[in-house]
Amino acid sequence: MFSKYKKTDTAPAAQAVVTPIEVAKPEATAASMRRAAPAASAAPVDKEVKRKQRMGEIKLDLHRVLLDNLNLAALEHASESDLRAEINAISSEHLNENSIVLGREDRMILNSELYDEVTGLGPLETLLKDETVNDILVNGPQQIFVERSGKLELTDVTFKDERHLLRIIDKIVSAVGRRVDESNPYVDARLKDGSRFNAMVPPVAVDGSLVSIRKFKKDKLGIDDLVQFGAFTEEMAAYLQAAVATRLNIIVSGGTGSGKTTTLNALSSFIDNAERILTIEDTAELQLQQTHVGRMESRPPNVEGKGEVSPRDCLKNALRMRPDRIIVGETRGEEVIDMLQAMNTGHDGSMTTIHANSARDGVSRLENMIAMAGIEMPLKAVRSQISSAVNLIVQASRLQDGSRRMTSITEITGMEGDVISMQEIFRYQRVGLTPDNKIIGHFTATGVRSHYAERFRMWGYDLPSSIYEPIAAE
Repeated sequence: MFSKYKKTDTAPAAQAVVTPIEVAKPEATAASMRRAAPAASAAPVDKEVKRKQRMGEIKLDLHRVLLDNLNLAALEHASESDLRAEINAISSEHLNENSIVLGREDRMILNSELYDEVTGLGPLETLLKDETVNDILVNGPQQIFVERSGKLELTDVTFKDERHLLRIIDKIVSAVGRRVDESNPYVDARLKDGSRFNAMVPPVAVDGSLVSIRKFKKDKLGIDDLVQFGAFTEEMAAYLQAAVATRLNIIVSGGTGSGKTTTLNALSSFIDNAERILTIEDTAELQLQQTHVGRMESRPPNVEGKGEVSPRDCLKNALRMRPDRIIVGETRGEEVIDMLQAMNTGHDGSMTTIHANSARDGVSRLENMIAMAGIEMPLKAVRSQISSAVNLIVQASRLQDGSRRMTSITEITGMEGDVISMQEIFRYQRVGLTPDNKIIGHFTATGVRSHYAERFRMWGYDLPSSIYEPIAAE
């Protein structure tokens, strides 16, 4: 029975390379002790705690049985349906032999969790499969938060202990040829589905390993979707279409989780299908729909400190590959020099993102990145380089109620003395809060006509003057 994936009798159990999982036992938290629960509800709560503890013990025991019986080498070539069937059969045999009676639902949950432990990421698998979750944030084994609709919430998912969490981290990073331990306590990686993974382990992480996963969105949001969600208006979309199509150089600015990559994806939909696009990212997240796209991903050094491929290396090589446009997922270091030079030397229509709180802050950040790269240039020369390279700054923001908005579209029009001159074309105007703390506001034009209106007209995008007219609050 189970001969296909079972270990042969000659293979000792000690050869198993995966340690048994350990399941979290719920502990009393400070929050649960602040408010006394009604006496009537105490019994059901105790019953549920005991049920979870019992299921955890059964799961731990079963995982040991699986490791003793499954041929781990054969699992690599097994289909999902075969492996699930094998786990179900071994699980049923063990439960019957030990006279353990479980309901149908408990058996299904148990077998699913066992499959996740053998092949996936254990407790995190449930959250990775949840389409409503955008970010998974682990603060030690007993505290896992998720972000839904821009708001953080604590889940009831836990690891047994730090060793269990470290096993899952090691499983992720070893799959991509990385290592994380005391001598190398932090790591970046990409999951199989494209999700971005970052981890930091003790002793740097004081209270237990820290993990953050930015989930990869399988369904790309287009301009129409973002307009429907209220991220910006039809008039702003028409303006941005003209800006991208007429090959303005665009920077998408914003804070962490503000929707910069989503905005960049949406803007890229306006690029003509006949153009050659090269993308450069730390973690490949962009989902371009054009035919001619070359994707590059930078690489950190290996455990010997060799083999690094920086974003700047990718960018330098991209310039030799006859690109029509270059899209850099995020500019945050010395590659800013090559990015600005590319924008200034015939690669019009290039795009990138930066971390900044406003358009003016974005320009200052570019200046700082150039200074940190060790380039000895007068400030006026730096600003002149920026003003001639960058045409448009799109500001994305995550507001206090969790909503994401394109809060400003600002053009860079040139230099006035030693200062870069800018003009805001559209903005998001906040007017108040609802009783449930939802932001009340509206998008409006500033009344300033685009500096590039003539360029738009020459390329066949003659936008009506009405889109530049301010909108009064209702």
